[in-house]
Amino acid sequence: MASTLALFLSLLAGQTCAHTFIWGVFVNSVDQGTNKGVRIPAYNGQNGKGGYNNSPVKDLDSIDMRCNVMGDVQAHDTIRVAPGDNLTFDWHHEIRNDTDDVIASSHHGPSLIYISPDPPTENSFVKIWHEGKYESNPFPQAGKWSTTSDIAKNFGHMNVRVPEGLKAGYYLIRAEMIGLHEGDVSWKANPRRGAQFYADCVQIEVTGEGTIKLPEGVSFPGAYSYSDPGVVHNIYCSTETAKPKTSTTPCVTDYIIPGPTVWSGAWPQTTPVSVGPVTGATTATPWSTWIGTDSVVTSVTFVDVKSQTVVGSEKYTATWSEVYETPSATAARW
Repeated sequence: MASTLALFLSLLAGQTCAHTFIWGVFVNSVDQGTNKGVRIPAYNGQNGKGGYNNSPVKDLDSIDMRCNVMGDVQAHDTIRVAPGDNLTFDWHHEIRNDTDDVIASSHHGPSLIYISPDPPTENSFVKIWHEGKYESNPFPQAGKWSTTSDIAKNFGHMNVRVPEGLKAGYYLIRAEMIGLHEGDVSWKANPRRGAQFYADCVQIEVTGEGTIKLPEGVSFPGAYSYSDPGVVHNIYCSTETAKPKTSTTPCVTDYIIPGPTVWSGAWPQTTPVSVGPVTGATTATPWSTWIGTDSVVTSVTFVDVKSQTVVGSEKYTATWSEVYETPSATAARW
């Protein structure tokens, strides 16, 4: 059993891949602190427990599409902003500095940002920014995509501005990157493949005297479907080169970003801003060092082939509140 557990932990450590999540937020170029206001996906935890669970969500019908695994659990604090403020979301793979690869170079796809009142309700997420494929290249080049040629090349920085005149209150910002490297077929048709959704939510409090309310938006889950051309898309646009052939997707060069159009009340243009130094931790503790002590494993199951013994699996059911509660500074993630 000990050897099985050791193998399990080694497999978990090896699952980091070059995936990604938000490590921090800059407001008008000033870092608010590592993890502050960010609903970090499960296995990572807060208060120094660390970890590398930056795995994607692939099931479009899962509640995890909203704010990732355990996205209903509040962060310990909320970031105060004002309408017009520049927000820079700092995406990284396994270390929070400019040497990090941010996301695998193969994980081409779009980037999107939504805003919703906190807590979210049905059809409350409003899109305020997106970017998809902005340059096409001949096969076998995938073209230039937001995730790999913009966000990753700019040290993981994704920029947006708080909508002008937005009414004061508590909001969730849902920022997302989508990896389409296996998106030539839907996850529903082939669970070994399918588009990969990396979504994180950030808690903000908008201040000021604004009067503009958000319009009706979309729900997560529900905003995307497996029939969307932006969800099932062959980024390499080829049906002949794979051996054995894995794609029968027609060669489509245009790309339609999934979800609704960008809200007319969003800033028409979002430009990169220079950011200051990072405040707080820049590395995460590998979860193999603490899993099984005070952690909650939510969605990984490892079955030992010989004994057929399940090791380290636990089910977590998200429960989203309909009433806003101020986060407690002493709240525990686990």
